[in-house]
Amino acid sequence: MNNSVTFSQTGLEVAIIGMVGRFPGSQNLDEFWQNLRDGVESVVSLTDEELKSSGIDIININDNYVKAAAILENIELFDASFFGFNPRETEVIDPQQRIFLECAWEALENAGYDPKQYQGSIGVYAGTGINNYLINLYSNQNIRNSIDAQQLVFANDKDFLTTRVSYKLELEGPSVDVQTACSTSLVAVHLACRSLLGGECDIALAGGVAINASQKTGYSYQEGGILSPDGHCRAFDAKGEWH
Repeated sequence: MNNSVTFSQTGLEVAIIGMVGRFPGSQNLDEFWQNLRDGVESVVSLTDEELKSSGIDIININDNYVKAAAILENIELFDASFFGFNPRETEVIDPQQRIFLECAWEALENAGYDPKQYQGSIGVYAGTGINNYLINLYSNQNIRNSIDAQQLVFANDKDFLTTRVSYKLELEGPSVDVQTACSTSLVAVHLACRSLLGGECDIALAGGVAINASQKTGYSYQEGGILSPDGHCRAFDAKGEWH
């Protein structure tokens, strides 16, 4: 999860004035930088007990199943009352969208701007990963019967990621959802910069979020795919080439 604030005063330049991030093994940017500096690998190996607790049938998994995951801590935590959500609303909102909303607030705070006091226009450009939290909701009949179907859509559809932020933080700039797979966050930043330079907003929040609700699960490796055969990432390394 990452979120940044960019700013343009004259329409001729763009500056990053605030930044927030949460990553596996690091809850903030300082910890993330320390992990990068020290060569800390944040992908962890999963035990059979952890896989069982996540509903994985370890007896029938094949030899290509990789018991590794990148786990973001505390995804179940959310300051619902601070953002004006009731308990049931909070329960059905995709954790990706909850965390993104928190990070949007933190990014503006880090930049030193109160959206309720700031007189300019603040836009939001962002995208989210696949929502597998909705599967958990639909499998729970009590939840399905206690909430309107449209509310489930609003709480989980990727199209409402940025508009929820704009609504809850009382922002009046553009709200644009971006979906370009692995490049989503980068494209969001690009679009935010163009919006600033074009005068569509004065400040822009840009970023993305991708969280697997069932975090302690591995994956099936397929040759020629983008996932590692052993759970270790080797970006910009000769061993990271496809064969």
